[in-house]
Amino acid sequence: MGFLSGKRALIVGLATDRSIAWGIAQAMHAQGAELAFSHIERMTDRVVPLAKQLGSDITFVMDVASDDEIAQGFARLKSRWDGFDILVHAVAFAPREAMTGNFVDVTTREGFRVAHDISSYSLTALSRASLPFMQGRSGAIVSLSYLGAVRSIPSYNVMGLAKASLEANVRFLAADLGPQHIRVNAISAGPIKTLAAAGIPGFRKMLAHVAATAPIQRNVTLEDVGNAAAFLCSDLAAGISGEVLYVDGGFHTVGMSFPPDGDGG
Repeated sequence: MGFLSGKRALIVGLATDRSIAWGIAQAMHAQGAELAFSHIERMTDRVVPLAKQLGSDITFVMDVASDDEIAQGFARLKSRWDGFDILVHAVAFAPREAMTGNFVDVTTREGFRVAHDISSYSLTALSRASLPFMQGRSGAIVSLSYLGAVRSIPSYNVMGLAKASLEANVRFLAADLGPQHIRVNAISAGPIKTLAAAGIPGFRKMLAHVAATAPIQRNVTLEDVGNAAAFLCSDLAAGISGEVLYVDGGFHTVGMSFPPDGDGG
């Protein structure tokens, strides 16, 4: 039996088998969790087969930018589940033009609004909608952040601000929901070749730099992040809430490094 046996997890934001959400889904399935998935409409043909691979026939369309769609999505879920234990928030978006060029030049009021609405506010909205399903359970909510929340990263631009908002969101939700026996945490993952990352200019350079600099001397994988998320949402992590867990091979801990062929002097 896995350490998530008997638990149900709603995973919001699965897109492809290159999504971090897929790594989380695989890890949670391996540990015995029963899964349900929400996704945007254009990903239906991809998500439904992936869900079936993990023994789930519960998939539904839900645009987290719409309160009506969130309500409708959770109503659909209620027809199958009377409750669940885990919410995985794997949603982030900023307009492509907001992540190409200098931060000051490309950041618009609308781009700022969209990035914060979808990448941060949606965590609050989904947590609120999940509360009736988590009553009487030891609930766990996990979201996905990135180092750009606390450090400037080339081309990450307004998404960095949105992730900073997300991490504050995690802390406030943890304080608010703790008395209801619901823990809230985030994982700050290192760069991974995902569909979303493909839109970040210079991403290959980022991967190479992190692999060369991180203490573990490699980039992290979907499996690395998935296993960490499964742990955080299990009873093994019952004492952890309001935290941002870095799964980046220790990259965020490094202040300086020298090329291997440097003299270091």
